[in-house]
Amino acid sequence: MEQSKVDMFIMANRNAFTVSQLIMIKDKLASMPDERFVMVSSTSYYNATLVLIISIFFGELGVDRFMLGDIGLGVLKLITCGGCGIWWLIDLLNIKKKTYEYNFLKFSEVAFL
Repeated sequence: MEQSKVDMFIMANRNAFTVSQLIMIKDKLASMPDERFVMVSSTSYYNATLVLIISIFFGELGVDRFMLGDIGLGVLKLITCGGCGIWWLIDLLNIKKKTYEYNFLKFSEVAFL
């Protein structure tokens, strides 16, 4: 894989992963065939800051959980109005970490097929 393509991917998605994840991703992309790189680069990843903002405004409705693929927890959060605000507050503190984990899992599913 060309180093310029790897660097472009890293720059475009630097807000979607942690620094340690980016190091692992860079190593994996360097040894990846071009066909697989097209699949990985066409996958969209969530910006952790954007998900945090959505969680602040719509977290009591479970929108943040729906975005990260936790449909059951999203419905439960919607029904309980964010666990009467307690669950919403806990999610505010953890949503960035959950977003990074979700993005890395999404990358791993495509990259390690």
